[in-house]
Amino acid sequence: MQRRHFLQYSLTAAGTIALAGRAFAAPTKPGVLKLCSQESRLPGASLKEKVANLEKWGCAGLELGGDPASRIAEVKEALKGTNIRISALCWGASKGDLVSMDLDKRKAGIAALKQALDTAGELESTGVIFVPCFNKQSELAPAELDKILWDILPALGDHATKAGTRVLLEPLNKGETFYLNRIEQAAAICRKIDNPGICLMGDFYHMAKEETSDAAAFTAGFRWLHHVHLASRVRWLPGQDKLKEPEQPERSFVDGLRALHQLGYQDYCSLECGVAKGTDPWVAIPAAFDFLRAQWAEAIKPA
Repeated sequence: MQRRHFLQYSLTAAGTIALAGRAFAAPTKPGVLKLCSQESRLPGASLKEKVANLEKWGCAGLELGGDPASRIAEVKEALKGTNIRISALCWGASKGDLVSMDLDKRKAGIAALKQALDTAGELESTGVIFVPCFNKQSELAPAELDKILWDILPALGDHATKAGTRVLLEPLNKGETFYLNRIEQAAAICRKIDNPGICLMGDFYHMAKEETSDAAAFTAGFRWLHHVHLASRVRWLPGQDKLKEPEQPERSFVDGLRALHQLGYQDYCSLECGVAKGTDPWVAIPAAFDFLRAQWAEAIKPA
């Protein structure tokens, strides 16, 4: 899909890298690999057990789904005495309500996102993941959706900043949304809004379908990048591609991880994926974390 309304703000991959050198000062410290996982992906009979497993597996964070406002006490109790922190809240699109032409729906969607931002702030989360709409949730053209976001995001950004967190725009592949598909498109909105509460995230699964270079994509949006999702090409755990497609190579994360290291990324990288059928998550999940650590080690090796 052509996105001419983004041309004023978006960049080619090569131009983005050149601009990054001018726009961002060299990082004061190199990027870090802070692994975490969505709660729903983890084995365990309770949240406390899942947190304990993450810590045992050498992870740093836990990503929660939706708005866990009713679970704040449970979450804080599960984290107590551990090194695990809440990374992001995977909130979603609220059925596209925030970009609905029904103003009552839009008002309700905005209120729901503000509530999720309050929860994120209470849990000291890096941000609330927001998808403006999935396919079939809006009949508006992208340029019309842009205008709605330009109208509603400034106030949402102010609310997020006051709460001590962020809205994180998530680009998805075209099979899931016709709107934001690439990190540079989300970066164009962040640049236009120019509010510290409006930022973005990247997802290796969607990036494999839509981006030509993981490194260029992360560089394009790095000024606003505050969360990363991890999944293999087939949306299983990293390192499990060949279990489904034995003739194909494993999805490599090295290019993207190298960029995160060089750019000084300090936030979380979280599992958002399935587990290959017939594999034991108690074994497969820590193995995926080991695979990612090996990819990171490859990425940061001196040239």
